[in-house]
Amino acid sequence: MDSLLATYILNAIFAAIPAVGFAMVFNVPRNALVYCAIGGAIGYTTRFVLMDLNIPIELATFLASTLVGVIALYWSRKYIVPRPVYTIASIIPLLPGTYAFTAIINLLQMNAQGVSPELITLFIDNGLKAVIILSGIGFGLAIPSLVFMRYNRPII
Repeated sequence: MDSLLATYILNAIFAAIPAVGFAMVFNVPRNALVYCAIGGAIGYTTRFVLMDLNIPIELATFLASTLVGVIALYWSRKYIVPRPVYTIASIIPLLPGTYAFTAIINLLQMNAQGVSPELITLFIDNGLKAVIILSGIGFGLAIPSLVFMRYNRPII
């Protein structure tokens, strides 16, 4: 149990680092960097915990990005900062870089070695997994604003 908790804490710390790095690249205000780090750590740790509970990575990423969207919506209202300031940097640790990279490598191998059923299967599997994860991130970030901000807009 202690090693599992240590793994979660270590993953949260290592997920906060790229979130802060990309926040600095996107010129996020200095006082919002801590919240970007917390959002990245919460999102990645949520996905990691859900995957430990045998939930597929696609659904786990969707749920984690929804949680990040809800938290960022709260922070944006509390500190009167646009929501993308928090969400864009916080979602970076959830991007499916390995799956997209593997799909491109399989595509290049098909070009160099010739087409084989194994390479086609690997390319489609990794490519679709990357696309589904990216779609889950997009929908997960959009759902909180659709649900919670609908009633704040004027009717006319």
